[in-house]
Amino acid sequence: MEITIKENGTGLLCTLAGRLDTPASLQASKDIQPLLDNADKEIVLDCSDLEYISSSGLRILLGIRKETARKGGKVIIKNIREEIRQVFLMTGFYNLFEIQDS
Repeated sequence: MEITIKENGTGLLCTLAGRLDTPASLQASKDIQPLLDNADKEIVLDCSDLEYISSSGLRILLGIRKETARKGGKVIIKNIREEIRQVFLMTGFYNLFEIQDS
């Protein structure tokens, strides 16, 4: 799992690549700290290279959403693959996030 965070004009762009499964979630929860620290801004999660997400990975995304809601920020998820979209639809996450396609 690789997480890259960069500043963009309105907030932060976070690129997720690989498998966000249970083992990767431990490190990912540490790697996303800059997103939580800047949760008052717009956070864009680019998932074009995200291959898999487990319930642990969904929990991380939910934590980002909760923190941005608390601090007045916004989360946008972009470029999710069809497999990830299906997971979002089955779990109800699709309605929790603003999802944009490229």
